[in-house]
Amino acid sequence: MEGVTDADLRSILAPLNFLVPMAEKPIAYNYEPPPGVPTRTGTSEEHRVAIRDARPLIGKLSQDREGFVLLHHQSAVQNFYDEDEIARVYYPECERVIKEATGATRVVAFDHIVRNAAVSAKGNAVKIPAKRVHDDYTAWSAPQRVLESPLVLCDAESLSEENLIARDLKYPDRTGETYSITYNPNQRYYYFPKMQPEEPVLIRCFDSAPNGAARFSAHTGFDDPTSPPDAPPRESLEVRTLVFYAPAG
Repeated sequence: MEGVTDADLRSILAPLNFLVPMAEKPIAYNYEPPPGVPTRTGTSEEHRVAIRDARPLIGKLSQDREGFVLLHHQSAVQNFYDEDEIARVYYPECERVIKEATGATRVVAFDHIVRNAAVSAKGNAVKIPAKRVHDDYTAWSAPQRVLESPLVLCDAESLSEENLIARDLKYPDRTGETYSITYNPNQRYYYFPKMQPEEPVLIRCFDSAPNGAARFSAHTGFDDPTSPPDAPPRESLEVRTLVFYAPAG
């Protein structure tokens, strides 16, 4: 990030939730577990960390280096709570935007999650923001699948392998795997305040190349202490994609 240092950036202090290191592998159920079995194992600990405003860095960020970038795209979607419209309109939009931004030869959108705490409380498929520092995939699980609460992103260059803890993610018909993150004071966190619907963030959760570019990028929702008490709940739509490149050489 040439020309801008962390000291130049406005930052806020906010609590983030990290996994406490443990001997056994943590487990999380994505459905109602058997009687007497906890939905999630492991203990979280809260750390107040500096979260830097990344807006001055727009144009300097790199998925290969930090693991995330902010783009601009005006979607044609009229209703982001309409599942059919998301698949019919937004999936192709995401594929085009990511292909153009990355130079990929092919992009396939295959899954999505809508998040809004107020709507989720009404008992539908909409979820609440995830408030644990995590990465959606591990080196094992990624190949198997071939915003009042803004999103905070960890600079991939500051994320050490020792802080990536694989967690079993159990479904009724399969077991996946995600990374929970343990705290390290060397980790650097950023966010884009007051994000708008036309501002998509691309996050590289996993890269199959074992060397070179950043392979993982942790993220979480957090409670912004500077938000007014009557701030509207975060609304967000995350779309998961597979990004393919032509063979090198």
